Amino acid sequence: MRSNRLQLNADKTEVLRCTTGRRQHKLPSGTLTIDGAAVSASSSVRDLGIHIDADLVMRTHVQKTVSRCFAVLRQLRQIRRPVHQPTFQVPGLYLTHRLQSVLNAAARLIFNLRRSDHVSDTLISLHWLRVPERVRSKVAILAYKVLQGCAPSYLAPFSYVVDFPSRRGLRSSCSDCLVQPPGHRSTVGSRLFSVAGPHVLNCLPPQVTSEPSLATFRTRLKTILFTESYFDIRLI
Repeated sequence: MRSNRLQLNADKTEVLRCTTGRRQHKLPSGTLTIDGAAVSASSSVRDLGIHIDADLVMRTHVQKTVSRCFAVLRQLRQIRRPVHQPTFQVPGLYLTHRLQSVLNAAARLIFNLRRSDHVSDTLISLHWLRVPERVRSKVAILAYKVLQGCAPSYLAPFSYVVDFPSRRGLRSSCSDCLVQPPGHRSTVGSRLFSVAGPHVLNCLPPQVTSEPSLATFRTRLKTILFTESYFDIRLI
């Protein structure tokens, strides 16, 4: 901060010490002195719109996201009757990246269903992915951009199995499989993008990952994930 001519504001600065849930009790709970100013420790901080918990489970971010989404749905419910269904579907599409409970509530709202009504057929008719498949889609698209060289520079490029002489005898060397680094920690290691990115792409059929353009990759990826999500069919 000093090299950039910035001054520390202790009232707007927080300290977050991150570790797994089982080691939270080992962390110091007192304040941290930075350049003579006492900065208090927090269990959750907000950075670039994302709420980060000390145990990295995104609990606070999920709770606040669900709260905001249901607040919007309550406002939309007040204008549900005078608005036609095709028109009302447009604001609902903006909620498709939210959590599954919000997706279900939005689908029921569009079709004027009761809370006890099943929502799977409604989600299929809207062609909305479920939350797990939506997460895989986001990771796969970002990993595809890394392979195409259009991702941010701080994301390290992936390596193919065939590029390593020691692995050329493996069956995976005959395909375009990526090297998946081992996750060093069972709790958060598998969530590293360097691990999750290759894993998600390796689980996709070659005819999807070999698409030359991002637009066609998105289309075929959603078709694959949509089929796996609702019809329990793996197109590999």
